[in-house]
Amino acid sequence: LNLLDSMQQAPGLDARDTMLAVTSLSFDIAALELYLPLLSGAKVVLASRSAAADAQALATLIGREGITAMQATPSTWQMLLSYGWQAPASLKLLCGGEALPEALARKLLAQVPCIWNLYGPTETTIWSARRAITREAPAITIGRPIGNTRMYLLDAAGHPVPVGVTGELYIGGVGLARGYLNRADLSAERFVPDPFGEAGSRMYRTGDLARYLADGEIDYLGRADHQVKVRGFRIEPGEIE
Repeated sequence: LNLLDSMQQAPGLDARDTMLAVTSLSFDIAALELYLPLLSGAKVVLASRSAAADAQALATLIGREGITAMQATPSTWQMLLSYGWQAPASLKLLCGGEALPEALARKLLAQVPCIWNLYGPTETTIWSARRAITREAPAITIGRPIGNTRMYLLDAAGHPVPVGVTGELYIGGVGLARGYLNRADLSAERFVPDPFGEAGSRMYRTGDLARYLADGEIDYLGRADHQVKVRGFRIEPGEIE
């Protein structure tokens, strides 16, 4: 509820909108595509699995159904652009699941006035931060936390880092999960006590590196480990090795 209320405010959705749901139900961000339109009085159009993976079919669906809002990974947006798709200028374009490449952002901003860059791990309930990237403000950051969410950038000793210094990103607030089911060891490693919050509160150690910019926005810099994202899925090369 906290996530959906924050998303209703920005990027925003209302009864005039039609959102295209393209994400597999096994991917947490699908929840936003299903529940946000329903809570906002908007219309939701479900793309078939085959259509979601086919640029021509997806482009046709967007045009035929008059889609005004769509959330997808950078891979999907790149697939559409490579096909030659022209985004409707009024499209509310949400991008997340993996880092947004600068070249892709430039191509999309040539067609739409704004891209909403979304960031958040599943452990903190889908999205934890957002930023509107525009032609006037094209810097690709993850912006600021959504409502009732706290973000800390800490050094190896657990102390806050100054502006411009790289730190590991920790997230606290009402979106935090209780832990991993039947994995007490992993829960203890990742869901750690929050020394900056109320007594007994916890924060999630993301393993992501970031820094504060002078204006207070958070600049994502990559992973502290070797984890990579492939079409939104977390891959641990060490486990494969």
